[in-house]
Amino acid sequence: MLFIPAMSFSQQKNVTITDLPPKSEDFVFPVVSYPQASKIADKINTYLQVDQLEYIPGSAGKPSGRVSSGKTSFSNYIYFYSWKKMETPENILSIALEGEASGAYPEGFSIWKNFDLRTGNLINAEDLFQPQAVQIIEGIIRKKVRKRINDFLTDLKSQKNPSEEVQDQIAMYEGCSTEYTLESIKYYFAKDTIKFIAERCSNHAMRALDELGSHEVEFTFKELEKYWSSYAENLLSGSKQVNQTGFRNKLYHGKIDGKYPVTVLMGDVYEDGSFSAKYWYESSKKLIEWHGRVKGNHMSLVESGEYSEEAKQWMVQALIEADLKGNKVTGTWRDEKTGKYLKLELEEL
Repeated sequence: MLFIPAMSFSQQKNVTITDLPPKSEDFVFPVVSYPQASKIADKINTYLQVDQLEYIPGSAGKPSGRVSSGKTSFSNYIYFYSWKKMETPENILSIALEGEASGAYPEGFSIWKNFDLRTGNLINAEDLFQPQAVQIIEGIIRKKVRKRINDFLTDLKSQKNPSEEVQDQIAMYEGCSTEYTLESIKYYFAKDTIKFIAERCSNHAMRALDELGSHEVEFTFKELEKYWSSYAENLLSGSKQVNQTGFRNKLYHGKIDGKYPVTVLMGDVYEDGSFSAKYWYESSKKLIEWHGRVKGNHMSLVESGEYSEEAKQWMVQALIEADLKGNKVTGTWRDEKTGKYLKLELEEL
């Protein structure tokens, strides 16, 4: 049985969050300070700013520059209005962010990011559970969400002479997909619980009909204790022992050709093995995208260069073939123009 001791929250007291300057009416973004472990704070801030703002800390310009001008890969204007530090177990930092994305339609969003304060790494939900338990947890979440939807459908269908609006609601909820996976669902930690937030059933056009909104499923740590991985057990118990986890959403540092320092932020890996990454040279601090697939411990990636109006496509800059082994990535970076192979060596930060 997993024993959760009384927390002193000594780590939590040393971690503070303030507003990333320059703050404005449309930009309120967190920046983490951890004087006793500045490298951990640096990792968290780098992840947040690269992932959410597509901004490299220390580079030129305002951190809000790309999101506020619609120049990120999301291709719309993004505003951050607030953040909140959640109350969590000692080893965990959970931050909630609220904002709005303005594309064809403006739409509010909520984001939760959870970090391991022992390492500064993002906590991936799948790493919290034993491999054989991942599908079980996904099934429990789906079942709870489906029950919530079905209970509401029962109420809607019990109405005599339902209006056209109610009939549209019934059709929407009956067609709602609940095929959530841990790699895609949002979640955050509280003091002794974990809450998963599944996407609502409506698209933007149907939003006014959606009375249920997003679906929240909460578990106490005790309810899930038989499913936790050893990583989660140590994380939640306050242990300083850190178990090895996968490469997803981690920062790596190394060199290309043994002389060009680079930093890489790995992305999520999807069910079909596809994934992306962002990297930058320390000398230029300009984000470059990698896209490709992972099979086993091998990754095959494409680096796109400039967009060609003549060819109507992004031009391939380089091809990357690399292998994952422990906390290292080694392989080659092949220049598409010259055909020259350069050695790629990375190590987890």
